[in-house]
Amino acid sequence: QLQLVESGGGLVQPGGSLNLSCTASGDTLETYAVGWFRQAPGKEREGVSCISNRGHYTAYADAVKDRFTISRDNAKNTVYLQMTNLKPEDTAVYSCAAGWYTVQALCFEMQGSSIDYWGQGTQVTCSS
Repeated sequence: QLQLVESGGGLVQPGGSLNLSCTASGDTLETYAVGWFRQAPGKEREGVSCISNRGHYTAYADAVKDRFTISRDNAKNTVYLQMTNLKPEDTAVYSCAAGWYTVQALCFEMQGSSIDYWGQGTQVTCSS
């Protein structure tokens, strides 16, 4: 059974950077597409960025393009989200999820309850 654990969240000032990690155990992450999602208070969860199982394909939400970069190191069973130029509107709980989907489907088309595996989330707060 695949288990996912996020880390790297925290408090950062506007314009700052954070690097999130999603580390898997219990199975080989290389067989899964992985995505980062976020949910702000009072808002629905949204797809932020997704990456295919071997990293050949990526997808980004318009709100984070050119600021966030997703990558993975399958040897370390870990997917990363590098976030730069953070804005207050990026404040949310960030969670990673994994499944056997295309990056487009995983990030923007599937219902959360249909995605196979989720981490517990990590808080990102951007505030001055």
